[in-house]
Amino acid sequence: MQNTAQGQTTRLGALRDAVGAAAGAVLGLVPHVLHHVGIIAGAALLTGAGGNAALYVVGLVLSVPMLRRIHRRFRTWIAPAIAAGLFTAMFLVSALVVGPAISDGSPAEERDPAPSPTGQHNEHHS
Repeated sequence: MQNTAQGQTTRLGALRDAVGAAAGAVLGLVPHVLHHVGIIAGAALLTGAGGNAALYVVGLVLSVPMLRRIHRRFRTWIAPAIAAGLFTAMFLVSALVVGPAISDGSPAEERDPAPSPTGQHNEHHS
């Protein structure tokens, strides 16, 4: 790269774009990761259709700055619409394919409870 003002601008632009891409990747993963923390954050809040819908909206809202930059770059609403459509498709695959594939699919009340150390302790007292 050149050491001229133009070269510096190009390097700064590339660095800015790289940081923006990294931030976009992290923000894109946030809804998917949060989708799987139902045990920690409360099953009623983040699981089921309502939780998926809420996390989809959060992800879409967080992508608005990126969608605006895409609009400014291409000077059309088609490019941001394609990006939003890709986000929607990836979120649906995550919520409807990946999520069920990595869970056993049975409701929580049908699963075998984890062994309790107090239950074993109480058994030898009776």
